[in-house]
Amino acid sequence: MPSMRIGFSLVVVWVLVANRALAQERPYFVTYDHYLEEPGSLEIAAASTTGFPGEGRGYSAPWLELEYGLKGWWTAELYLEGVTTGSGGSAFTGWRWENRFRPLKGEHRLNPVLYVEYEDINEASRIQKEIVGGGPPSSEPIGDLRKEHARELEGKLILSSAAGAWNVSENLVLEKNLSEDEGVELGYSVGISRSLGRLVSGNTCYVCRENFVLGAEAYGGLGSTGGIEATRHFIAPVVGWHVNSRMTLKASLGFGLTESSDRYLLRVGWAYELPVRRDR
Repeated sequence: MPSMRIGFSLVVVWVLVANRALAQERPYFVTYDHYLEEPGSLEIAAASTTGFPGEGRGYSAPWLELEYGLKGWWTAELYLEGVTTGSGGSAFTGWRWENRFRPLKGEHRLNPVLYVEYEDINEASRIQKEIVGGGPPSSEPIGDLRKEHARELEGKLILSSAAGAWNVSENLVLEKNLSEDEGVELGYSVGISRSLGRLVSGNTCYVCRENFVLGAEAYGGLGSTGGIEATRHFIAPVVGWHVNSRMTLKASLGFGLTESSDRYLLRVGWAYELPVRRDR
């Protein structure tokens, strides 16, 4: 938790000293597009999901991301996550190891990306980087939920298209709990976004139109191979601010569409890219 607070505090410092240009960090929090990390670059990101359920305690779930471009077609990422609920306690909720592979070179009308992630988390996890299956999150105390561990394997088919300043992305999610004898849980996410400007001016500017990306994403669970329960679905406007070529800020406010969904999901994030090595 302290590392998350430090990360967000550093945003103010970076804004004051950064040079201006554009980055390609996606504005979405759940939906993935076809852009991978530059080979040899390390992206450090901190984000948080704050949930406002209709009943029960609210919560805040911060996470830290370390994303590295191994090859032009392969990006790997490590997640460390936690949760805090005010009077309900706090906990470290686990880690995730993500890999994305882009099988086709160049830009196409439809750009596929294959995604595989291994998760070692517990039932207190609330970052909701994806939503699968059905039913609302458990309302049991964090201290009890942190004792229930789960090792899960997740796969996604990512389809993404770019047309001018627009991006349209669709994700199909499949997740299997390796710790329990249960079916495969299903989910989806869809995102659409566009840059507010195309040409980069020659002057230093932090709030020019071309620095901002606006859009929306929808995501939710589709039940499991064992049956369809009450599912959660959200729609969320998103905004991204490319402060410079290395740093991005973004935010979204998700609105729950079903009784099982939280009323609101507020997400904020910060990302900074560091060149580590040159790809040869």
